[in-house]
Amino acid sequence: MKIICIGRNYSEHAKELGNEIPERPVIFMKPDTAVLKGNDFYIPEFSDDVHYELEVVVKISKGGKYIQKETAHKHYEEIGLGIDFTARDLQSELKSKGLPWELAKGFDGSAVVGNFFKKENFNVDSLNFSLLKNKEKVQEGNTKDMMFTIDDIIAFVSQYFTLRVGDLIFTGTPKGVGKVEENDILEAYLEDEKVLDIRIL
Repeated sequence: MKIICIGRNYSEHAKELGNEIPERPVIFMKPDTAVLKGNDFYIPEFSDDVHYELEVVVKISKGGKYIQKETAHKHYEEIGLGIDFTARDLQSELKSKGLPWELAKGFDGSAVVGNFFKKENFNVDSLNFSLLKNKEKVQEGNTKDMMFTIDDIIAFVSQYFTLRVGDLIFTGTPKGVGKVEENDILEAYLEDEKVLDIRIL
């Protein structure tokens, strides 16, 4: 299983981090060991500035290579929510040296993956999702604001990586990312249904 992540896919998020608006999807990856087991996230010892990033996640149900945008919708049947935990201080240090981000993005437990739901139950092109930290809403997004749609992403990624059944695609985070502290509680909502409940330790 591959975990493929899209960076800077919401323009307001790119702006809040001082990044340029990309002309094509920004790709990075996490290993399968990044998937969080259970509901407890432990802040790693190598970072003092871990941020939450809530994202819509797509699970690939039909593999393929060089998938066309017009047929991309046939390659996934389920969607869900996930959190891309990022060691922001480490990421900033690596970026300043022109180095890859994997240490800041792919560490153990950095990919929260919730339950998946049949996509036909939603309008995936206008899907509301939100994150509460300690009962206060900190992130709110809608897939209509993505610069690259789910179909765009599947078509683009498959030019470079063969997609296989079970691969996960994190589609990007809206503005509002922020730091987590010990004892924080994160709750994620897909439309009006709570689908994630994470405790920070």
